[in-house]
Amino acid sequence: MTASDLAYVPFVDVEEMMHLVLDIGLETCLADLTAYIEEDFRRWPLFDKTPRVASHSRDGVIELMPTSDGREYAFKYVNGHPANMKKGLQTVTAFGLLADVESGYPVLLSEMTILTALRTGATSALATRILARPGSQTLAMIGNGAQSEFQALALKTVCGVTALRLFDTDPEATRKCMANLADSGLAVTICNSAEEAVQGADIVTTCTADKQIATVLHDNMIGAGVHINAIGGDCPGKTELQSDILNRADVFVEYPPQTRIEGEIQQMAPDFPVTELWEVLSGAAEGRRDSRQITLFDGVGFAIEDFSALRWLRDQVVRLDRGQRLDMIADPDDPRDLFGMIERERHRRAAA
Repeated sequence: MTASDLAYVPFVDVEEMMHLVLDIGLETCLADLTAYIEEDFRRWPLFDKTPRVASHSRDGVIELMPTSDGREYAFKYVNGHPANMKKGLQTVTAFGLLADVESGYPVLLSEMTILTALRTGATSALATRILARPGSQTLAMIGNGAQSEFQALALKTVCGVTALRLFDTDPEATRKCMANLADSGLAVTICNSAEEAVQGADIVTTCTADKQIATVLHDNMIGAGVHINAIGGDCPGKTELQSDILNRADVFVEYPPQTRIEGEIQQMAPDFPVTELWEVLSGAAEGRRDSRQITLFDGVGFAIEDFSALRWLRDQVVRLDRGQRLDMIADPDDPRDLFGMIERERHRRAAA
C-alpha cells in the first residue's frame, strides 16, 4: 500500500452503518461483536487503560475514550445529554477512529452512535453469558429507551433469553420497544412497575437515562440467583441500585478506576471489593459459584469495547469492500514540503 493510498481513510457514515447491519444481520452483528470483545478482554493486560476524559456541564457530559494494544490505537468521542430527547435529539451520539500505531495514520473513521448501541448490547451479553445461571431465559428490562432493543436481542442471541419483561416510567418508550421487537421471537410482557417486571426474571438489566442518584431497584426486589446488568451508570452522581443490593451481590466491573467514579460502586467505600470481568474470562478469578449467588455487572462502558467494535467494523469494511474513502491526510510528493503542496495548488488554480 502506497502513501497515497493511506491518505484516503475508509469512512462509515450512518446510512452505510445501517446498511451493513441489515446486510450482515443484526443478531449476527451482535454475536460477532461479542466474540471480538471477548477476544480483546482475554488480552486485557496488553492495552493502555485510562478512565475516559470527561467534560461535565449542567446539561450533560462530553467524553473521549482512548486505548491502544500497541499495534492499533482507537478513540471514541461520545456525549450524554438526557434532556436532548425533549428537543428531538439523541441522548447519546458518538463517532470514533481506528489508527495504525506504526505510522500513526488513521485506518477507519466511523459513526459510533449505532455502533456503540451494538457494542453495549454485546458487552452485556458477554457478562451475562459468563455470570448468569445456566438456563436463564427471562430478562427484565428496566428502562426501555434507545438501548433496550439492542440489549434484549444481544441476550437472546448470545445467552438464549426467550422472554422479556418491560418497564419504563414513560409508557410510550415501552410501547416503542415492544413494537420494535414484535418479530424478534421474544415473548414480550409489558409491566406496570419495576417490581412487577423483575418477578420471575433470571436476569435484570437497568438502563435508564436520568443523570441523578436514583433507586430503580430496591433490595427486596432481587431474589437469590439473579444476575443484574446495571448499565445506566456512566457519570458521577448517577446510580440506579439501592446500595444494599451491592452488599449482597458479587460485583464485576470493566475497569475499576473508571467504575468507582461512574458506576454503581461510586456509592460504596473506595475499597469495596470488585472483580474485573477480564479476570473471570482468563481464569484468574472466579465468576458464578452457585445457583443462589447474586451477580452484578456494573457496566459503564470502557474504551477497549469501542476498540473491539472499531476493529470488527474495519474487518467488515475490508471483507465486504464497503464505506467511502475520505481524503483526510495531506500527501505531498515530498513529505518535507507541505508548503510546496499548497503553492502547487495555487499555481494549478491560477492556470485553470
